[in-house]
Amino acid sequence: MEQSIILTHTEIQQKIKRIAYQIYETFVNEDEIVIAGIASNGFILAQKITAELEKIAPIKVLLCEVQLNKQNPFGPIKTSLTSNQYENKGVVLVDDVLNSGTTLIYGVKHFLDVPLKKFKTAVLVDRNHKKYPVKVDFKGISLSTSHFEHVQVVFENHTSFAYLSK
Repeated sequence: MEQSIILTHTEIQQKIKRIAYQIYETFVNEDEIVIAGIASNGFILAQKITAELEKIAPIKVLLCEVQLNKQNPFGPIKTSLTSNQYENKGVVLVDDVLNSGTTLIYGVKHFLDVPLKKFKTAVLVDRNHKKYPVKVDFKGISLSTSHFEHVQVVFENHTSFAYLSK
């Protein structure tokens, strides 16, 4: 299997910092926002974005883990915060890679059951092969790939990278 690095550790760090600034610009008038990461890599990315936001913004950030079955998104969705904790707040739903849009759209659907001030989405890699009409508000990189290619983001202790495999 052929693999090509599409984002190095340094590039990922730069993209996370840029996304954090974009989120801050969007929610600059808010006192508190929720960064909700889809388990598992989406949540790791959400943690990294939250850490950057806390460095640059006076906004209180609540971190939320969203658990859903990516193979069966119709199933129950669990969040580490109760709906009361994100009600009437700005929310950013985060995932590492946007493939077909299935995971993201069902994650969005879950949060729409509660009144929110503002709702945005963020991904590190947008593959541009959507099955659903999902728009990403904040993205690290857009990548046109074939359906036979796979994008994987790896978060390790002191390094991270993204690669494309054929």
